[in-house]
Amino acid sequence: MALEVHQFPCLSDNYGYLLCDTASGAVAAVDTPDADEINRQLDAAGWRLTHILNTHHHYDHIGGNLTLKEKWGCEIVGPKGEASKIPGIDREVSDGDIVMLGEAKTRIIETPGHTLGHIIYHFADEKAAFVGDTIFAMGCGRLFEGTPEQMWRSLNIIADLPGDTKLYCAHEYTKANAAFALSVDQSNRALLLRAEQVNALRAKNLPTIPTTVDDERATNPFLRAGDDRLQASLGMPGAAPVEVFARTRALKDAF
Repeated sequence: MALEVHQFPCLSDNYGYLLCDTASGAVAAVDTPDADEINRQLDAAGWRLTHILNTHHHYDHIGGNLTLKEKWGCEIVGPKGEASKIPGIDREVSDGDIVMLGEAKTRIIETPGHTLGHIIYHFADEKAAFVGDTIFAMGCGRLFEGTPEQMWRSLNIIADLPGDTKLYCAHEYTKANAAFALSVDQSNRALLLRAEQVNALRAKNLPTIPTTVDDERATNPFLRAGDDRLQASLGMPGAAPVEVFARTRALKDAF
């Protein structure tokens, strides 16, 4: 069994993902930021769309649902908690549910915070997770609907995945995220090195995604709220990690 992942940029800073189970030929789009671009990528690959896997209800994630469903007759899977906001949804899924893409199996993990019903798709056998806007390389999603406590819990669920899990985020925000991370975690050598690598990649217009759980544990300030050095940098030594996380997110909002 093999899952082929095709990643491509679309809109201003989104990534589109097409997943092909090579054993069966089943193909899923993870979110639908740009139906026209998704169709172009499908045509170039010679693939037929069978599924849409939505992570949450924001327009740059569900905007192409109905256009693609009309063309392909594909099944739309999305979070039960946001079903009324997911156009064309056929299957509502919750934490722990299993979705089969041909022979490839993905487990639903609920990660509220960015939105209240946000989910991610974890393909454990493929060591891959499609994480929408919950976590980014060296960043996390804004708290549009959820609380700091919810997002801190969600981020830790992702951080507890195996370290070599590839995280496929929905946006190319990494250069800006690195600049913010350096402003609050200056003494982190791993972060300094990674920021240099990111700047070099973006200078060539190359993607910085996917990232990995290990890289995020080491360099993402939103996962490091319990770290003594980060707490000291924020003037919050010994504070509860969720309070440090909330402060870090507030600083990023104003950065």
